[in-house]
Amino acid sequence: MNTQRQRPLAVGPLRAFEAVARRLSFRAAGEELHLTQPAISRQIRSLEDELGAALFLRGTRHVELTGAGSALLRSVAPLLDRLDAGVRQIRTAQGRQRIGVTTFASFASLWLIPRLQDFQQAHPDIDIRISASDALADLDDPELDLALRYCLPGAAPAGSRPLFGEVLTPVVSPRLPNPPRCAADLAHQMLLEEDDHRPSAEYLSWRHWLALNAAPALEPRGWMYLNYTYQQIQAALAGQGVALARLALVREPLARGELIEPFGAAGRIHSPYAYWLVRWPNRQERPDLQAFESWLLDRAESTRSALGAL
Repeated sequence: MNTQRQRPLAVGPLRAFEAVARRLSFRAAGEELHLTQPAISRQIRSLEDELGAALFLRGTRHVELTGAGSALLRSVAPLLDRLDAGVRQIRTAQGRQRIGVTTFASFASLWLIPRLQDFQQAHPDIDIRISASDALADLDDPELDLALRYCLPGAAPAGSRPLFGEVLTPVVSPRLPNPPRCAADLAHQMLLEEDDHRPSAEYLSWRHWLALNAAPALEPRGWMYLNYTYQQIQAALAGQGVALARLALVREPLARGELIEPFGAAGRIHSPYAYWLVRWPNRQERPDLQAFESWLLDRAESTRSALGAL
């Protein structure tokens, strides 16, 4: 047995390999890592010797991965990302306090970010890092402390705290010509629809609202399909049509008169989905994190009370 190939691989050659594989250039990888091109080549040859397999096909003017190189890249790239994240966390811990939050993009844009100034004014020594993604992050991601998510109650991870429920309502710009006064009037409007294929889309769709309002077969003047909730709201604010909005996320533009509910309270419907604060399991309890959680729950209570009053 070749004992050399049983040794753990050094990080340096793996870092060089990942850079070459990503850039498909020994020269560009060297510039990125502040190494000479011959030094990069030596590290790649050393790694290939350790593995007993060629990782790149080297042409005169191009570089491409072999099958073994592609397989190694799939393993190495996420490991280096995790390593870099852990290093950043250690470095940050020696300086300012930082809280990592993950949530979906529309919730960050429409609910969280507009309220963050209050927290930052009360806690100027705490930095907030927001990772906006529709995918649920790994619960052991070292750069994240909690998540704000949207799901059915039975799907919320153990230990999650409820924030508020879901109410949907048609909204339009007050500048929209001939705003609808009843469901039948939507036949003359552009309907702004979230182009979403997840299970929750059943409750967010105009077809669901129309069925509940005795107009299941209605065809509007046209449809505009958008990927995200905040795009729907932007289009409604611009007077481009009627959006079926999540009421909790449009309270502020409604209060400012930038949007109106053409059907009032009669146009609101409820969804079984809700918003949750998801705590990372086995995380270290920290005063800064406890302060942020308390602030979040307090802001959520304000939203919940407003929805109840409405």
